[in-house]
Amino acid sequence: MPSARRFRLLTMVVLAAVITTLYFSSKMRSTIPQDTRTVQDFFGKTMNGLGHQQGAGAQVVMSGKGTTVDSTVKDKDGDGSVDEDDEQLAKEMAGRLKAAEQKAKDLANAKAPLKPEAPSDIVGVGSSAGGQKKGKPKADAKEAESDVQESEEDHEIDVLLDSIFKKSSVVIFSKSYCPFSKRAKGILLEKYSIDPAPYVVELDEHPKGKQLQARLGAMTGRKTVPNIMINGKSVGGSDEIAELDSRKTLIDKFKSLGGKRLSMKERFVGSAKEKQQ
Repeated sequence: MPSARRFRLLTMVVLAAVITTLYFSSKMRSTIPQDTRTVQDFFGKTMNGLGHQQGAGAQVVMSGKGTTVDSTVKDKDGDGSVDEDDEQLAKEMAGRLKAAEQKAKDLANAKAPLKPEAPSDIVGVGSSAGGQKKGKPKADAKEAESDVQESEEDHEIDVLLDSIFKKSSVVIFSKSYCPFSKRAKGILLEKYSIDPAPYVVELDEHPKGKQLQARLGAMTGRKTVPNIMINGKSVGGSDEIAELDSRKTLIDKFKSLGGKRLSMKERFVGSAKEKQQ
């Protein structure tokens, strides 16, 4: 039998060999790159590759956390597979987008609220009548009111003119300070005798003088005075009366427009007789 001394020496040699072997083996393992891939990652990527090769519109992708058949869901969590987590993330993202869109709409409505029109403001039914309001906008309503007032005033002036024309066959629209009016009135009222006597309207003294002059301008095209009218028709002004008088045709002109109701004579100054025309 070996002695105790030899046995201890052998034991120490064996122990040193084991320690040396373990040291060098651990050194070699530390220099080899580690493969971090798992069996689950390998399986998921394999199934995805098979699904793409099939070219199907909807694919089944399997993973350790479940499956999904929604082709619109993408790999959101980056685990190499499309599973329930990705579908849940997609739903949450869609919900956040919808909430943001609704918030934007609420803010827009708060700044410019869209109020529905009252049923009483809508004329008719159906798409052709949608949004058609009863009546007119305020601006149009004011214009309509102004038109109504002008129409009423025009009617009032027409009635006033009609009442003036009924007073005599010959009406002289004049102004008291106008020299042309004085000239025409001098010829008609002093040189001639007219029956029924001409009715003189001094527009500068009449309360509706401006409106009457404007209405006469629209009727006859003569906006100045004097304006001599016979049975509602204009003969002219001062120049026309003076020219007819110089040609000795004034009586004929007046009688042709005045008819049988009008009688007109020429006066002779310094003579008691009048010449009947």
